[in-house]
Amino acid sequence: MFITFLTNLRSAGVPVSLREYLTLMEALQRDLAEKQVEDFYFLARTCLVKDEANLDKFDRVFGQTFNGLELGQAIEAEALPEDWLRKLAEKHLTEEEKAQIEALGGFEKLMETLKKRLEEQKGRHQGGNKWIGTAGTSPFGAYGYNPEGVRIGQKESRHRRAVKVWDKRTFRDLDDTVELGTRNIKVALKRLRRFARSGAADELDLDTTIRATAHKGMLDIQMRPERRNAVKVLLFFDIGGSMDDHIRVCEELFSAARTEFKVMEYFYFHNCPYEFVWKNNARRHSERIPTWDVLHKYGPDYKLVFVGDASMSPYEIAYAGGSVEHWNEEAGSTWIERLTGHYARSVWLNPVAERHWPYTHSIQMIEKLMGGRHYPLTLEGLESAMKELAR
Repeated sequence: MFITFLTNLRSAGVPVSLREYLTLMEALQRDLAEKQVEDFYFLARTCLVKDEANLDKFDRVFGQTFNGLELGQAIEAEALPEDWLRKLAEKHLTEEEKAQIEALGGFEKLMETLKKRLEEQKGRHQGGNKWIGTAGTSPFGAYGYNPEGVRIGQKESRHRRAVKVWDKRTFRDLDDTVELGTRNIKVALKRLRRFARSGAADELDLDTTIRATAHKGMLDIQMRPERRNAVKVLLFFDIGGSMDDHIRVCEELFSAARTEFKVMEYFYFHNCPYEFVWKNNARRHSERIPTWDVLHKYGPDYKLVFVGDASMSPYEIAYAGGSVEHWNEEAGSTWIERLTGHYARSVWLNPVAERHWPYTHSIQMIEKLMGGRHYPLTLEGLESAMKELAR
């Protein structure tokens, strides 16, 4: 199995040497993983991965090779006892039962009730419809169901109905080395090309050299700046949560954009842009970049492209404090309007199938905020978006 793991990593483009593989074998012989799957995962990643850009490839290969082994993951939830956060049972309700559960009545009421529960509750709770706990129908807790609640201490989304998430989740950077399954995405991006010669004269100008040499009667080498695509692109990628379903197509777009646009900057956000963005998902809590800094640094001649499924709680767009992960001082809509107002040309690319858009309120809100410049992440949608940016 371990030899298969090594060959699979190499086939996926992770440069693993024999020395690194033998280091892992030696560590296993000394029982450094203590026969725990999670410890083995981190041990193997430490021994075999030397570049952060290969972490996503490693995870995919690990999952495929050791399919069926389950990894535990400790999740932090500030200010709550750790033992509350254990999954003790998972409740599956019928559609009739789900229909009987009603939301508390708006974002402000939800936050007010959570504060009251934290003050009143003194112990762990399982099941039920009121206290913070597991496997119930309360708006607060994990592994239960409520149409509009706060998720506390759960590995990942199940029903995608949470208004806020009280966890520090880990998102992964997109891999910009992914090879496209088709060249058509690159062809669509070429519509945005605007070539110009700028910078240092480091390319041989053969025609001018021939003319200058003929004129002088001796070799006269002429140089010129390299011809480059002069378009400047600013990419904002939604990452994590429901966007996990669209990682592949986003990586393909990221890889294509890297190839086509020499002047390109990218940033990550979650669900909706707010007062900060980031470039490294592993350090997104400690290395935040103020959105104001982005606006000041990159001029209005950049083409702005949002990439996201726009599937979120409407509160995240319309309310201060509505962000699912932190308390934002200003509504997400305010930041979208600032960004689209600063950049003369902007579009939103959505990987969700266009036929599903009418059934998600937040998608309709984003479409309105973008003034209709909201396109499906398909080849046809890309071509339409590039035409809009090229106007």
